[in-house]
Amino acid sequence: MKKLDFFVPILPLLSSPSSVSKPFSSSSSKTLTLTLAPTPAPTLSALFARAVDPSSVASWNSAIADLSRSGDPSAALSAFSSMLRLRLRPDRSSLPPALHSAAAISALGPGRQLHLLALRLGLLPDLFVASSLVHMYSRCREPCDARAAFDETPRRNPVLWTAMVAGYVHNDLPLRALSLFRSFLAEEGPTAVDPAAAVSALAASARIPDKRNSKIIHALAVKIGICTDLGVGNTLIDAYAKGGGDLVVARKVFDGMPERDVVSWNSMVALYAQNGLSAEALELYCRMLNGGGVRHNAVTLSAVLLACAHAGALQTGKCIHDQVVRMGLEENVYVGTSIVDMYCKCGRVEMARKAFDRMKEKNVLSWSAMVAGYGMHGRGQEALQVYSEMRKSRVTPNYITFVSVLAACSHAGLLKEGRHWFNAMKEEYNVDPGVEHYGCMVDLLGRAGCLDEAYGLITGMKIKPDFVVWGALLSACRIHKNVKLGEISAKKLFELDPKNCGYYVLLSNIYADAGRWKDVERMRILIKKRGILKPPGYSLVELKGKIHCFFVGDRKHPQHNEIYAYLEKLFLKMQEAGYVPDTGSVLHDVDEEEKGTVLRVHSEKLAVAFAIINTVPGTAIHVIKNLRVCGDCHSAFKLIAKLVDREIVVRDSHRFHHFKDGFCSCGDYW
Repeated sequence: MKKLDFFVPILPLLSSPSSVSKPFSSSSSKTLTLTLAPTPAPTLSALFARAVDPSSVASWNSAIADLSRSGDPSAALSAFSSMLRLRLRPDRSSLPPALHSAAAISALGPGRQLHLLALRLGLLPDLFVASSLVHMYSRCREPCDARAAFDETPRRNPVLWTAMVAGYVHNDLPLRALSLFRSFLAEEGPTAVDPAAAVSALAASARIPDKRNSKIIHALAVKIGICTDLGVGNTLIDAYAKGGGDLVVARKVFDGMPERDVVSWNSMVALYAQNGLSAEALELYCRMLNGGGVRHNAVTLSAVLLACAHAGALQTGKCIHDQVVRMGLEENVYVGTSIVDMYCKCGRVEMARKAFDRMKEKNVLSWSAMVAGYGMHGRGQEALQVYSEMRKSRVTPNYITFVSVLAACSHAGLLKEGRHWFNAMKEEYNVDPGVEHYGCMVDLLGRAGCLDEAYGLITGMKIKPDFVVWGALLSACRIHKNVKLGEISAKKLFELDPKNCGYYVLLSNIYADAGRWKDVERMRILIKKRGILKPPGYSLVELKGKIHCFFVGDRKHPQHNEIYAYLEKLFLKMQEAGYVPDTGSVLHDVDEEEKGTVLRVHSEKLAVAFAIINTVPGTAIHVIKNLRVCGDCHSAFKLIAKLVDREIVVRDSHRFHHFKDGFCSCGDYW
């Protein structure tokens, strides 16, 4: 680091006494230094080349501001130091660009010294200087010092208020930001709120679950006529949609914007993609291309790739990949990671690996995505091999990485490896396990039959177990027919997620396996009494770039007659091959024959039949289901894959299943 003598030349020019009050934690030493990043300081000749008059403070101010605005904060601070060496006295226009430069590189030490200089020069009451001080301390992660600078300013204007509100937002203190914004309204009045202040307040409201604040600020923006501002509109979209907010209102804001930029489009596309609304995301992306009036960028493509990943839209994803290549963005680490994720979630893990290997730069998310990709396809050893390569590359694994590693162990039944890395994440990498890690471990232990160990792990958790953790134990109890622990986990789940029908079905099945038919009936009565409905299962198939969606018993598809006729022929062949419907997962108060009829029209069976009819013989079939694939469909697909000589790839809510030649890649371990 390079140190520059800073205040010695200026001290003799100060009229204030030497025993001045210190700014927060500032040194009172008469010899102060400014610590900068190792960027070469501009020489005087270089500054002269910028038309600087060495004797003119105004000329120096212009040069410092120019360097600060042009993205060279270290050079701006060096220029400020050079001005001081010439014994020129800074004025109210000198300090703000220097403070903004210190903020840009989070240089707290130089920032404090600039604060001290402002104090000695008597410039602290100046609102331009005060707001720059608040900004500097906020960016240096010192919100208390920022608030002290704010409070010590004798008079305030909207710029200063906004700087402090924005400072709280930057330091992830949204409640304090909103409280200060209310004080701003009380002291200055609603008309003092400009777009910048509204954006800061909306950014704070986006970070808290209660969306009433967003609605209030939105109403205020409409009332004072700033809701048409581009920045306000963009932030409103974010505020309404974050944290499980209102996507419908966010879309209304978007549609009502008189002007939209690439941020507007990216925000809306990303929000749809992140909330699993892939069709809406892709539709909006097409609108953006065909008349949106803006040029898409790396952020757009990453969001669209996420939508393709959720929908399993492989052909569309390939087209986006081609666009990425044409735009020269394949080496962008975020876009590259999105491509890897897309191919993994569309069932093409080999293509994902090729894209991964082509990435010149890989960050922890890139490695984690590839580990997760192998894991979700049940290829645990390959996932751990990638994880080993990651550590050899000296990339430190993080919270997400260990979720991917443990999930891979869980899907592949790698009990020894899972135990090792669960312990190592804290001991070797100081990563505290979260509910996701515990959920993976409970699933791994439970499937391996270590139910007591899994239950002990839950009871020993330092954080409260959620429905994922208890759900993993309940599923394991169903596999191993453990009634006692099944009842314990089900009781917890009924408290945490009382409307989820799946837990009642699992417990009912555990009772049925144990021959406790009165308890089976009791569960059925409880489901009816509580008005619990099973969420509609649906399955997606992509054909020629179009997504086809099927629900159970669906007859809305244009080809439904052809699909049902083909299924009838297929079931006759399956019965000849020894197929017997598995009715255990059907929770209906009907006879076995009716249960078999219900199973025949499950959404994934309709999707597979549609794909077989409409694709060339021998090609692989890819289906995505929103729920866990049922036992009957799993058995049926092993047989269908053999009968039609196709590979059937099904992605359910848990993992991928590759059916081929009468077998599944999961080894019936799901």
